[in-house]
Amino acid sequence: MSRVGKYPVAVPQGVTVTMAGKILSVKGKLGELKLVTTEDVETTVADGKITVKAKNETKRARAQWGTTRATINNMVKGVSQGYKKVLDMTGVGYKAQAQGKKLNLSLGFSHDVVYNVPEGIEVKTPAPVQIEISGADRQKVGQVAAEIRAYKQPEPYKGKGIRYSDEHILRKEGKKK
Repeated sequence: MSRVGKYPVAVPQGVTVTMAGKILSVKGKLGELKLVTTEDVETTVADGKITVKAKNETKRARAQWGTTRATINNMVKGVSQGYKKVLDMTGVGYKAQAQGKKLNLSLGFSHDVVYNVPEGIEVKTPAPVQIEISGADRQKVGQVAAEIRAYKQPEPYKGKGIRYSDEHILRKEGKKK
């Protein structure tokens, strides 16, 4: 069993962490994130470190211990460095265009797909077939990338669709005569 929870989270320079009751607030150059901690864990901020401790030895408390510590670590990294996902599009006529808080996708449908980008997320299209999603909240960045990918998932025969840049598509052999 992993013991991730026992390691303290180091707070880098330029990041401020405050604890008000059950709400942990992390503020940095890329924004501010908040977390409502559960009753099962005790979170303390001292000497540039955040420590999480399970209040008792129940299974739920042990699970929340590691989860809370990992979430806090992701928040600290997010407001200081940020998170980024890159999507690649493969297919004839497939293209993306970012326009403010909207992302227009041409995916071979009879109409263009318009995706409204949520608050705290930035979407760029450095090339017509590439989408860069960035933000401070790791969960939001991953969710937006998954929602955009879900419009046209890569198919196994020609590899057409939207895929993560580091994803490998297992290709199948076509029909034989």
